[in-house]
Formats: sequence, C-alpha cells, structure tokens
Amino acid sequence: MQAIQLQQPGGLDHLQLVELPAPGAPAAGEIQVRIHASSLNYHDLMVVSGASATADKRIPMADGAGTVTAVGEAVTEFAVGDAVVSCFFPGWQAGHTLPVGFASVPGDGVDGFAREYVTLPATTFTHAPKGYSHEEAATLTTAGLTAWRALVVDAGIRAGDTVLVLGTGGVSIFALQLAKSMGARVIATTSSDAKKQRLLALGADAVINYREQPQWGDAVLAATGGRGADIVVEVGGAGTLPQSIRACAVGGHIALIGVLTGFSGDVPTTEMMMKQQTLRGLVVGSREHQQDMVRALDTFSWRPVIDSRYPLAQIAEAFSHQQSGQHFGKICLSF
Repeated sequence: MQAIQLQQPGGLDHLQLVELPAPGAPAAGEIQVRIHASSLNYHDLMVVSGASATADKRIPMADGAGTVTAVGEAVTEFAVGDAVVSCFFPGWQAGHTLPVGFASVPGDGVDGFAREYVTLPATTFTHAPKGYSHEEAATLTTAGLTAWRALVVDAGIRAGDTVLVLGTGGVSIFALQLAKSMGARVIATTSSDAKKQRLLALGADAVINYREQPQWGDAVLAATGGRGADIVVEVGGAGTLPQSIRACAVGGHIALIGVLTGFSGDVPTTEMMMKQQTLRGLVVGSREHQQDMVRALDTFSWRPVIDSRYPLAQIAEAFSHQQSGQHFGKICLSF
C-alpha cells in the first residue's frame, strides 16, 4: 500500500511517499478499513513541521475516513462496506476521565491515516453520516467534533443564543453551520471582503473585518446592542483572547480550542471576573461525543465546507496551502 512517512527532524520536505506492506486480516474486535480521505488540521501541521516531536517515520494525519473491507470475530457494530470515520482519542470512549497529551492520537503518538489501509480495533471508528463523501466525513474527526463539543457538550447551546466564531478555518466554519442549524445567531470575524461574502452566504448574521476593526470585541458588543456573544469559539489563543473576553456576554462561555496567535499571553482577568464568564479549554472529544454528533448530522441538510482536495502524493503542497492562510473551510487529502 501507499503511505506517507515523516522523516526526522520533520518539515514538509521530509514527507516521503513510500510503499509499505498492507496490514493483515483483522483479529477479534478489529476491522480493516480502506482509507480514502483525510483532512488537515493545525495539530497535523505542528507534527509534520517538526514543532511537535514524534517518532521517525511516523505516518501522519489524525483524520481518516473510508470503507470497511474486513471484520474480525465478535464485531457487530460494523459490516463490510460500511462508511466509517476515525476517532481522535481512540481510548476515550466516553465519560469524564479526560485524556492528557497526544500519546494515543493517530498521526502523533501512533501512526495515523496517511495510508491506504489500516487494521485497528473497531472502537477506533464510528459510522460516517449517511450520504457523506469520504472527504466530508474526514473533516469530522478533529474539526467537526471540536466544534460540536464546544457548542453542544460544554456550552449547551440553545436556540436564540448568539455565537461568535473567529476566522474561516475548519472549526470556525463548522461551528457557524452547526450553530445556525440549532437556531443561534452567528457573528464571524475575518480579514477579507471576499471571505466576508462567503460567510454571509453560509448564514452568518454579521461579519467583522478584524484588520479594519482591530478592537473587534467592541464591534461585537455594538452588533449585539451591548450584550455580547453568549458563546465564543476561541481558536486564536493568546493574541485574540482579550478581545474574545470583551466580546463575550455577562455569564457567557468561551471555548478555548486553539493557539494560532501564540501559546501564552496576558489575560484581562478582572474583566472576565466582573462579567462572570466561563473559560474552558478543550481538545476534541470522545467516541460517544462523535456518535452523538453523527446522529445529529444525519438530520441536517448542510455539509462541511471543503476548500480543496489533494492526492496523497501532494501532501506537502496541501500543508503549504494551509500555511498560506488562504483556505476557507477544510483542506482534504483524497486517495
């Protein structure tokens, strides 16, 4: 089978297309899956760029979607031909005992899905939503589930809430679509008029250009009559958190899921305290969360937004496109 391996010390020029033996038949409790798609995430970029250390010849990519080709003994949840999508934390099936670190995460602590076949425990996967392409399903493992947990599991979104999403990456776009489908008002930020028009077309109720309005927290307050956003999906981290706190309503919830603007910085703790806000960090979710999300997606008519598709052999070009920041939605590998 074809696969991608990351040679140490990392970097896009150290991503190598190789031929490896296909995995064997599944043992009891396992399934074999022909992987057809993956999608790029910031976490994957940190791994392949060498910023996050991993083993030599690691097969990257946390997201994987494909078709079941063989089923081991005692597996009853899946059958040959089923469309499936991988889980970010294969060992976190359910419950409140949260994983720490990435030792079990595909494409980081263990080999990931930049390969044509895998044989793994059936609990590594869930069913994909009905009718989804493999590329659409592959967007759910990391970005989709992060948005789901931020809005539904942790924030308890309700119809009529105002949700603020930052930028046009995969998590933010998915959160916009999900929030609108659950009856929320959505305010989005972006840096370009072209992306503004696409956000409005997806249903955003208001869009703020953060280059033109660097104090965009005040702009959110103005757009909400001074109230602020009930839920903020905070993907920027240190550089944007102060503005998110300003933009968030009294008693609001900030879901801290990204570090795009830095790993540490000053936090206006007095403002956050006086506004009695909740700030909660999260890293993706459990298999049970993913199963709940898939059931919900089966009832919605919209699909994840895919910016572009690259063949497996062009994985470096795909990550270069991600680094450019020009994408809108998810970048996928299709193979």
